[in-house]
Amino acid sequence: MIFFKKKEIPLVDFFPKDFVDIHSHLLPGIDDGAKSLNSSIELISKMNSYGIKSFITTPHVLGDVYPNSSDSIKSKLKEVREELLKRNMNDISINAAAEYMMDEQFSILLEKDDILTLKDNFILVEMSYFSAPLNLFDIIFEIQLKGYKPILAHPERYNFYHNNFEAYYKLKKAGCLFQLNLLSLTPQYGKHVQKISNQLLKENLYDFVGTDTHHQNHLELLKKIGTKKNLEKIEHLLNNNKKFL
Repeated sequence: MIFFKKKEIPLVDFFPKDFVDIHSHLLPGIDDGAKSLNSSIELISKMNSYGIKSFITTPHVLGDVYPNSSDSIKSKLKEVREELLKRNMNDISINAAAEYMMDEQFSILLEKDDILTLKDNFILVEMSYFSAPLNLFDIIFEIQLKGYKPILAHPERYNFYHNNFEAYYKLKKAGCLFQLNLLSLTPQYGKHVQKISNQLLKENLYDFVGTDTHHQNHLELLKKIGTKKNLEKIEHLLNNNKKFL
């Protein structure tokens, strides 16, 4: 039996020149991502070696667990930018938005228009991995009523939809854009997540991608996505991310 090795592509050639990572956790000590300023810079340096030079990092805004405010996020972003300049990493562009849990606190922020957008009126949202909010479609409607466009982070990771694929079509019809976690193309989150991500790709339901980088292990695993087969599947999405420049 002959085994054919997957055609590997170095990530520096995998990502297009103007790729923008719109989902990551690179600000220091603010959520479950980078723990320190040094860790932030190390993560950005590693991603830079992969050819990723533009970031809109997205710390969690999640109830009492990560009660980040727009001001606290901007303050941490300033720290990272200043450190990048000190280290002469002038080719890096980093901005910050947030990954908003669609909960009661989010509805309050939405009412006050206290929202950090990825760019223009795009906002990154998520929900619990255990179940969707009972008023999910009301929240999506409120988001759009306020003039924002919701991008749902990693829809493939919501296991409660895996046996109800029609729910994805319902979300799209309601106005949700979808962001694929690149590590979902690997077994990182489980075989079921990998299977659903491929199904969503096949059905052309994704709009954008993100690394969702939290730590160095994620970046080591990210190397596994660099295959010709994966590039063929998501090249259009990698290019879609350029709109956030």
